[in-house]
Amino acid sequence: MKFPKPHSLKNIAELIDCKFVGDSDFQVLGMNEIHVVEPGDIVFVDHPKYYDKALNSKATIVLINKEVDCPKGKALLVSDDPFRDFNKLTEHFKPFNSCGKHIADSAIIGKNTIIQPNCFIGNNVKIGDNCIIHSNVSIYDDTIIGDNVTIHSATVLGANAFYYKNRPEGYDRLKSGGRVVIKDHVDIGAACTIDRGVTADTIIGEGSKLDNQIQIGHDTVIGKKCLIASQTGIAGCVVVEDQVVIWGQVGVKSGITIAKGTELYAQSGLGHSTDEGKTYFGSPASEARERFKEMAYIRKIPEILRELRKKE
Repeated sequence: MKFPKPHSLKNIAELIDCKFVGDSDFQVLGMNEIHVVEPGDIVFVDHPKYYDKALNSKATIVLINKEVDCPKGKALLVSDDPFRDFNKLTEHFKPFNSCGKHIADSAIIGKNTIIQPNCFIGNNVKIGDNCIIHSNVSIYDDTIIGDNVTIHSATVLGANAFYYKNRPEGYDRLKSGGRVVIKDHVDIGAACTIDRGVTADTIIGEGSKLDNQIQIGHDTVIGKKCLIASQTGIAGCVVVEDQVVIWGQVGVKSGITIAKGTELYAQSGLGHSTDEGKTYFGSPASEARERFKEMAYIRKIPEILRELRKKE
């Protein structure tokens, strides 16, 4: 998430009432999670296990809960609770704004686009040309939809990321300030849920087709011409490359990459990145050909045992 204008390190430190290490005029351009940070961004880290990863990332401002040696060319924001203060920055730069209308005044609707009754179109939403948005669809703030997109009933675009910190008093939600971006020629079935990014974008690539009842987690990027069947759940921060086929009731772990041309058979549970053009099956998923061989061998076990008993 980029800020509307650059801010100084001192200004950001004053917003969250914390100490800073570095030039007070050090330029801050935005804030992001570690997998999408760029120079000028703030990234937060609150566990020693991840200090090095954050300090050596592309981010040039690190919101951290310990005063450590600051890498050359970077700056630190030293806070007793980086998670809380990252939320403060999201609230400041991307506050929730209520909308009292079915279609917000700031929404932009393209030519020949049809919005069926009982839809909600939030603040700053942009919908391209020749789209059909069926009844009872909810499109939350800042969502971007391209041309020739069809979205079926009861789908929700832009709900909060499922991202929580476990505190003694209960779970604390990391606030979402990102967007959902739907590219051209995408079809989205009924009752799908696509969560917005925490600070960046959840993206559905051009020409991809989603069946009914699919969940796409925050900051996940779906490539071009992908097919995803019903009741699939894809966790946050997954990269699905082009022309991937995912059949029904597949579950996908967060933070992995599904390589171009991968096919996942129904009811698979994928917990690792895949190789390009290969087919996977099972839970945990492995290459389908090997998994089918294993299943064939397992079916032979009773026969093998019977033969062994005869020889006794």
